[in-house]
Amino acid sequence: MNTASEVKDVVREKYGQAAMRAAQGATSSCCGTAPSPCCGSDAITSNLYDAGQAGEVPEKALRASLGCGNPTALAELKPGETVLDLGSGGGIDVLLSAKRVGPAGKAFGLDMTDQMLALAEENKRKSGLTNVHFLKGEIESIPLPDNSVDVIISNCVINLSGDKDRVLKEAFRVLKPGGRFAVSDVVVRGEVPQAIKKSVELWVGCVAGALSDQEYLAKLAAAGFQNSNIEVTRVYNVENARDFLAGQGADINELAQQVDGKFVSGFIRAVKPGSNPAGVNLPRAGTTRVESSACCAPACCGV
Repeated sequence: MNTASEVKDVVREKYGQAAMRAAQGATSSCCGTAPSPCCGSDAITSNLYDAGQAGEVPEKALRASLGCGNPTALAELKPGETVLDLGSGGGIDVLLSAKRVGPAGKAFGLDMTDQMLALAEENKRKSGLTNVHFLKGEIESIPLPDNSVDVIISNCVINLSGDKDRVLKEAFRVLKPGGRFAVSDVVVRGEVPQAIKKSVELWVGCVAGALSDQEYLAKLAAAGFQNSNIEVTRVYNVENARDFLAGQGADINELAQQVDGKFVSGFIRAVKPGSNPAGVNLPRAGTTRVESSACCAPACCGV
């Protein structure tokens, strides 16, 4: 089993490389390139932001996007709120959030990778936004005080942590009473082959580290959250599985068949007990709901 330290070292290295590629004008992933540099399989990262959102941020912020969802589109951000993005990378979700909360609000981005932070600061300067703040640190130890954040977002990063319980406890700590946990992540439904679970490279690809839907809900409850809910936004089929399993030195076709439809992107919501901000719709607790399914773009993966 890979230790949390080993996983963190590989994540830091691979995301640093992805940041440098984005800074040089290259996209951070390419369908069929293996091993996947990060949460960078096009089956996972493609078609997450519409043209309007893409036009709101610097091009390099979009190139460095390595997520599996679009948390700012689903988090119901309100003017004046304080938002924290765990594992903010090149800053795309921080910049979009800053626009949603307006000048009276704040958007923080937390990342442990120097190259990503440098890229995020460049994107911040290009955006002209003044309510954006990037912090260096680890999501297992958030450098913000208790009860200081209205909303926590994250985009396919919590899966990369070897200590997810600590991440969720830290998220709970910094949220204000009534604050919302609203993240996109990869979730697994059913059993996953050990050949996938033990691979560090696949962990960095957001696959081996995926929790089951029920594990995720249980960990949220253990951290103190209420009204937890998972909305499935994308289902990965056998063709997508072949993409992110490429280069793993195994029988790809056999593994792909075993994981067909088991990995999904989900929008995970939960609430810290306390006053519910006006106008925020709370989810029904303890559920997993399929909202829609998709795979990577036809021009990329030929599906």
